Amino acid sequence: MFEKIFLSDFRIEEASITDMADAMEKGTITSRDLVIMYMQRIAEIDKDGPMINSVLEINPDALHIAEGLDRERELKGARSPIHGIPILLKDNINTKDKLHTSAGSLALADNYASYDAFIAKKLREAGAVILGKANMTEFANFMTIGMSNGYSSRGGQVKNPYGDFDVSGSSSGSAAAVASNLCAAAIGTETCGSILSPACQNSIVGIKPTVGLLSRTGIIPISHSQDTAGPITRTVSDAAILLGILAGADPDDAATASIDNRYYDDYTVFLNPKGLMGARIGMPKEHYHDELSDEQKAIMQQTVEVLKKLGATVIEDDNIATAKAFDSYDVLLYEFKCAMNSYLSSLGEAAPVRSLREIIEYNMRHPKEALKYGQKLLLDSESISGTLTEPKYISQRLKDLRLSQNEGIDAYMERNKLDAILFPGSWGCDISARAGYPSIAVPAGFLSSGKPFGITFAGRAFEEDTLIKLAYAYEQETKKRKPPVV
Repeated sequence: MFEKIFLSDFRIEEASITDMADAMEKGTITSRDLVIMYMQRIAEIDKDGPMINSVLEINPDALHIAEGLDRERELKGARSPIHGIPILLKDNINTKDKLHTSAGSLALADNYASYDAFIAKKLREAGAVILGKANMTEFANFMTIGMSNGYSSRGGQVKNPYGDFDVSGSSSGSAAAVASNLCAAAIGTETCGSILSPACQNSIVGIKPTVGLLSRTGIIPISHSQDTAGPITRTVSDAAILLGILAGADPDDAATASIDNRYYDDYTVFLNPKGLMGARIGMPKEHYHDELSDEQKAIMQQTVEVLKKLGATVIEDDNIATAKAFDSYDVLLYEFKCAMNSYLSSLGEAAPVRSLREIIEYNMRHPKEALKYGQKLLLDSESISGTLTEPKYISQRLKDLRLSQNEGIDAYMERNKLDAILFPGSWGCDISARAGYPSIAVPAGFLSSGKPFGITFAGRAFEEDTLIKLAYAYEQETKKRKPPVV
């Protein structure tokens, strides 16, 4: 056992970013105190006791960074609302420091990034403390078929802090750490469900932004058409704070080229407790409700009643025409090889592996340690050209756009004059991901087993402001989040 240090009467359990910032401004706590408190909880809960196993490594310089930020606050004031706030990053996000960036892979276990990811740089500029790296499903769950959610060969298995339930999604470590109060917030990434699903499974909030709202430069990729980073927090307010810090154009990421005048530096202005008044929300049931249990259906009905009580109109008698049309991940197979080889080439001569083929070969040399679940998707992706000129890829990519955007979400929302779409859990993640459109997940309750259940509000490109407004009003009325007993 380690010696506990009680630095303050301030309780970090369930504290918001605003709570922490206010306490630091009043001088009742420091950033250094926060870092120590989270380090203690990581030792107690993540690596001992329940052994959630969500934190892969702690930044060796976290205390020094916090001390410097405390001094800066004294002399100059806070840089932003997250000045001195300890934040975890998913292990596929580059940090140019003493932390590794490995995507959970043993092949990249010795990789130190030579540059910060664009969003890591924005966090540092805003005064955040990068507390460490969160464990994740290896290669963002694009390594093989049947891999356990939350498992990586480098970090082992992440557990759900609420019990023997699926931790879900590749941002599993980020979500479990936030749910367990092991950090103030975390940054995850999503290609299809990897923020939304673990948020729903861990009774927290996750925003999957429009592709292009946040830069992907310096993030170990899967797909240039679907990848995005996003905030994972305990409240909608905290998610809105982080989204405003992270959003912005990056000259090295073409996806951000069209966001001028389409994003906000401050999304907290949309935190309106009456945000559901007059809103029109669609709840398509075909396909998305087919496999819900009676308990889950009951929660969805309770959600509808809350939305109506708060002034929203809910359309339940129409469906998304293309909901069942998506049955191929060929686009991801083609884009993964191209994207991964491009990323690895940016790491320089010191990189432990320089191509997808070298990752595969490393795993084959270390099958016991690296191939618990195999590497089918890596092999499938390596077997194709990866040049993105093949008719099969182009045809499928354009088909995805047509079915998800024009004939899917756009048509459904226009037909019903909707502000957003309501999905149970993360069931709507696939169509939104293929469209590149945003979603926000928020806690909606618990099943009798104690398993968390969430809902997702989804919309059209760059409509994060509307989604935040709706989710915040629902959250403030229901207060469904409960911390796990750990």
